[in-house]
Amino acid sequence: MIRSVQILGTGQLLTLSRRLRAASGAPVQRNMARRIRRAAEPLHRDLQSTVRTLPMRSQGRASGKRGGPSPTTRPFRASIAAAIRISVRTTGNPGARVFLDKGLLPPDITVGAVNQLNDGRLRHPVFGNRKRWASQYTPSMWWDKTVRSHTPRMTAEVARVINDVRRQIE
Repeated sequence: MIRSVQILGTGQLLTLSRRLRAASGAPVQRNMARRIRRAAEPLHRDLQSTVRTLPMRSQGRASGKRGGPSPTTRPFRASIAAAIRISVRTTGNPGARVFLDKGLLPPDITVGAVNQLNDGRLRHPVFGNRKRWASQYTPSMWWDKTVRSHTPRMTAEVARVINDVRRQIE
């Protein structure tokens, strides 16, 4: 299942956020948000790159079945890559989030389909015909593996940002 990625330090980040609002105001908050976003951008780019180059193989066409060109001109993987977003908050529930924005997906691609893709198998109707279904296969857990590889670096970078801002406002 594809989950959003969140870098949160519930105690430290919340306390720092409150003190930041009280002590320094907008310029330091903007700087903190910019640096946290910068820490999440390599993950964002890597997720987009991974989904664009994700190998997909089909179950193959059965003997005697017809084929043909796709009725859509929009590439499936590129649509998913375009829907991956970063969100940074410095107030309320502060932190960074890398997530799949379902509002940016075309209407015929659901978050459920992308979750299936992360699980290694994508079932879909053949050219929109809900009476005939096909399966395509990919390496499983591509989203989770990519996130896991970036988590230590992002956590260290956010901790460094928090310490820098804490020194700045004290």
